[in-house]
Amino acid sequence: MNSLEKFVGGVRSIWGALSSEVVAGCQQQLDELLKTPLTEQWLAALHLEALAQQEMYRDPTNGFVLLAHTEPEGLYRPPHDHGRGWVIYAVQQGEIEMGTYARIEDQDGRVKLVKRGSTLVRPGQTQVYLPGDIHDTRCISGPALLFRFTDRDLKKEDKEAHRLTRYVEQDGAWIPGARL
Repeated sequence: MNSLEKFVGGVRSIWGALSSEVVAGCQQQLDELLKTPLTEQWLAALHLEALAQQEMYRDPTNGFVLLAHTEPEGLYRPPHDHGRGWVIYAVQQGEIEMGTYARIEDQDGRVKLVKRGSTLVRPGQTQVYLPGDIHDTRCISGPALLFRFTDRDLKKEDKEAHRLTRYVEQDGAWIPGARL
């Protein structure tokens, strides 16, 4: 059994409704996945192919999805949320800066984001975002290889429920833009 198969089995064994225990268990499984040696064929292939996005696993029963992303240095993904979904990013190679934001509504009802801070996520590290959390990503050192574990298919979720929000910069402020 390779480390990807161990990851899938480990997540399936602890899977359940969103809770601190489920998130911590999934994060622990990703921590172990990040220790995979480059001698494992599936990881060597990811490095060699360097695809922008590749689906690694989709659970037919529970719906969780593991994607791999290769990002060039400088790639920026503007602030966004994941709707009802939650996500754990895990960096295998490179460095990704992840900013966090609060959604603020002024007295006139206009919404804008206020940046809380940022975290530099390095190889072997993970970062969790729960439903409603707003964040951006920037590849600081690349190419970066990262895994994105989600509790559901976010593209399908958006097509059906239109709950994911991407923010756009307008006059120096981030405001709600198109739905993802």
